[in-house]
Amino acid sequence: MPRTRSLAWSELKIGVLTMVAIGIAATLIFSLTGSRGFFWQRYTLKTRFTNVAGLAPGSPVRVAGKEVGSVKDIAFAGDQIDVTFDVNKEVRGKITDRSTAVLGSVSLLGEGAVDITPSTQGTPIPENGYVPAARAPAQLSDLTNTAGQGLQELSGLIHDVRQGRGTIGKLVTDDQLYAELRRFAVTANDVTRGIQQGRGTVGRLLNDPKAAEALEASLKNLEAMTRQINSGQGSLGRLLKDDAFSRSLTAATSNLETLTAKLNRGEGTAGKLITDVALYNRLNELTGRIDHLLTRLNEGQGTAGQLLNNRELYENMNKTVADIRALIADVRKDPKKFLNVKVSVW
Repeated sequence: MPRTRSLAWSELKIGVLTMVAIGIAATLIFSLTGSRGFFWQRYTLKTRFTNVAGLAPGSPVRVAGKEVGSVKDIAFAGDQIDVTFDVNKEVRGKITDRSTAVLGSVSLLGEGAVDITPSTQGTPIPENGYVPAARAPAQLSDLTNTAGQGLQELSGLIHDVRQGRGTIGKLVTDDQLYAELRRFAVTANDVTRGIQQGRGTVGRLLNDPKAAEALEASLKNLEAMTRQINSGQGSLGRLLKDDAFSRSLTAATSNLETLTAKLNRGEGTAGKLITDVALYNRLNELTGRIDHLLTRLNEGQGTAGQLLNNRELYENMNKTVADIRALIADVRKDPKKFLNVKVSVW
């Protein structure tokens, strides 16, 4: 009878130790899973990525950087990839239709993770629902690819420079361009030296106090003139400040517009001259006749033409006029000589 009790107690101790071991194991598993919780404390969600590089089953799922679950499955969905994961039910209110899922990383070695942005403003996503995917931030591989492309472009640029392409390439390889740039630098140095020595307008302005004073006086005069204009003095000042003068100018402008309108309508002599074709034709005909008359005069036709072009006729007329003047002078001198009258009586 005592032997039987001993065996029962031994079995009981084994059972108690087994239960304690199971409890310790469960505690360790729970502590290792962090805040993921037990299977009855989790629910399933999905998201869809175009690329899941570095992601594998068991990869962590994080909300605002805190690990709340793990990836269960990765499967193709057409050209994209569905990622199924479990998360703790405690964060269900933070994963809504306004949240987004991106492919993150755990370390620089490329181990992937699913990062979800929390949002309490939307509707919680139900179990097996899809979390909207967003564009993932730049990864180390992207930076590496970008750096590689940059190095290739830099290598091509250096090659072009060595081949003498572009401005820098010509500057490096073209001796003539280098010589021209050197001459330009020497010329610029001479100009700078001349300015420093007070030569030229700029040099005098920088070195001659009188030139600076004259410029300052001109600026003061300009300031005074501007002040007078702003105060309404002078014609420009009245134009800017005097309402009566402005109204007069406006009236003159209106009158000019009215006159222009009348001219365009053909009113008045000038308007008819501009718009009346018959009047224009008559004036054109008269001009033609005058031109024809002047042509005949220049060619010596007619009395007036002969008088203008015939030298002999001009001299004869001039001589005749001279004789007439001499006769008039003789008559005035001795009128009896020309007015002697005999009266005979038969």
